[in-house]
Parts: sequence; C-alpha cells; structure tokens
Amino acid sequence: MRSRSIVMVGALLLTGSLASCASGADGGGVAEPGGAPAQTSESAAPTDSADAAALAQAQAWLDAAVLPPGAVRSEAPIDGFGSYTGWPCGPVEELEGFWTIPGATVADTANWLRENPTANLLSTAGGPVPDDGTIDSAMVGYIPERDSQEGIVYTVAKTGDGVAVRAEVAALTESASCPTLPDGGTYGAPGQG
Repeated sequence: MRSRSIVMVGALLLTGSLASCASGADGGGVAEPGGAPAQTSESAAPTDSADAAALAQAQAWLDAAVLPPGAVRSEAPIDGFGSYTGWPCGPVEELEGFWTIPGATVADTANWLRENPTANLLSTAGGPVPDDGTIDSAMVGYIPERDSQEGIVYTVAKTGDGVAVRAEVAALTESASCPTLPDGGTYGAPGQG
C-alpha cells in the first residue's frame, strides 16, 4: 500500500505542477517507414543554469522520441489519459508530447515502443502487452540508468479510431533529491504504474 500512496501523492503533485506551467514542447520524432525520428528544434529558455541543463536534457529526450510508422504529432494536448506519472524526486523539468496513430491497437503500439528504445535509454517495461481488445491503455517507461527517477514514460490509450500516445518527460535538476521512504522502501521505476 505504501507505494500506491506514494504514486497517488506524486500524481497529485504532478497535476498541480502541470496546471501551473505550460511546456510548449513541439518536438518529438515520428518514425518514418525506416524507423528514424523526425528532427525538432523548439525549446524554452529557463532562468537558472541548473534548470537550463535539465530542460535541455528533457528536450533532448523528447526530440529523440520515436513512434511507430503512421504516428501523427499533435500540436495540442490530447485528453483521455486516465493517469499521470508522479515523479517522486525533484525538482524536475517536465515536457510532454502527444501523437495519434489511426488504426493502431494498444498492444501493437506499446509492444512497438517497448522494442524500439528512445535515445539509448533503458526500458522499465516488463513482458509484452497481450493482444487483447479489452486492454484500453498501457505504459512503457525508459530511464537513463538503473534505479533512476527521470526519463520518459509513454502512455498508450485506446481511441475511437486507433490510439493516442502521450510522452511524459522529466529530467532532474542539479539540486534534485529523492525523499527517503520509511522502512527501507524503494521507488518503482517510471512507467510501472
């Protein structure tokens, strides 16, 4: 129960953070038929150097995002995602990206993301998502190193004509720290619920 409470607290904090700032991220790659990401260039300018480095890292991860062929980048946020990633350590710089993939399934999209890593990051995904039409969402996470609490989490959600994909990206600032959990508890990896 402790880990679920931490996730819920983190989710509430993240919701408040997202409501108070706009990401403005327009980057992100969509896989061409050969799987190469599209190039992007837009980024925001923070006010202090630690935040600048973290924002640059978050933007680099978002720019490196590779999605299945047929993915279409959305310039506006897409509604319909039932959860958000609660990054327990902070402060972090956060960005989001959104795509739609007409005709795709949750399982095919999540499994494709699982098999095609973003920016040499390490997957936190378990086994493949079963090909079950009743599954309406799935998450696939990537981190830069083992036990890290930053990286990118893709959420795939079923839509009326395919799927929508949200990429939540977080990069720790230089001053970031992780709260100590009671009784020797540990944090779950990003993208594992």
